[in-house]
Amino acid sequence: MEALLLSAENLVKEYRSRRSREAGASVRALDGVNLSVRPGARIAIVGASGSGKSTLAACLACLERPTSGTIRFEGRELTALSENELRSVRPKIQLVFQDPGLAFNPDFTVLDVLAEPWLIQKRMASAERRDLTAELLSRVGLSRNVLDRKTAELSGGQRQRLAIARALALEPKALILDEALSALDCSVQAQIANLLLDLNATALSSGRGPAMLFITHDLVMAARIAEEIAVMQSGRIVEIGPAQQIVRRPEHAATQALLACATGLVFASEQRPAV
Repeated sequence: MEALLLSAENLVKEYRSRRSREAGASVRALDGVNLSVRPGARIAIVGASGSGKSTLAACLACLERPTSGTIRFEGRELTALSENELRSVRPKIQLVFQDPGLAFNPDFTVLDVLAEPWLIQKRMASAERRDLTAELLSRVGLSRNVLDRKTAELSGGQRQRLAIARALALEPKALILDEALSALDCSVQAQIANLLLDLNATALSSGRGPAMLFITHDLVMAARIAEEIAVMQSGRIVEIGPAQQIVRRPEHAATQALLACATGLVFASEQRPAV
């Protein structure tokens, strides 16, 4: 049986409430989440706003510490590691956010943005920067002609490709995309979705490349990109299975509601008699 790359077991994350009338109370963003990710997998975490999917992404990427439960990466329990020990793990689990523009220094050029991870990790001499960054751009469908352009000069689709390129710079084992397509128009969404599928196919054929976790509210897009879908509601995974099975035969009411939002379909269990 293939070893798991990344897994969460009974993951709980609580935050202190900011409402004065609930002082001292806590909000449970994750409530006993279990998830398994094998090498090279494509998994979508789907849910409405507030379902806990972005909190799960932050915990898996070691940006948030869970309140309880365990996260294992390559057999190593991450929840037991110190901040210093986590520094060697974080480059292997990369997170791409919804708005890449907010993640870039507006004074940086494309070359600066792509070279930054290597410079921080001390993995590259400055003389190598241009050729290696141009190679990264090629992987995500961008021309080396943009290397000297400021990030603010790029289109939304170009910035998202750049964000993916930067995430790939350190050859991560897991790539988490948190609503990375939702701010783009439909045609650019399709282009980026195809890019991710091509990257995954190339990785599988070469035997190297990251597993991909897609955080989204769009169940139809999730089915297009992922091979497995986990549906979240109120901090729990309420339904999980092969992508096409989830879309064609949704069992949980939360899954049915997400599909209705995306397609306009209304399921028999949700239909009300005429008055």
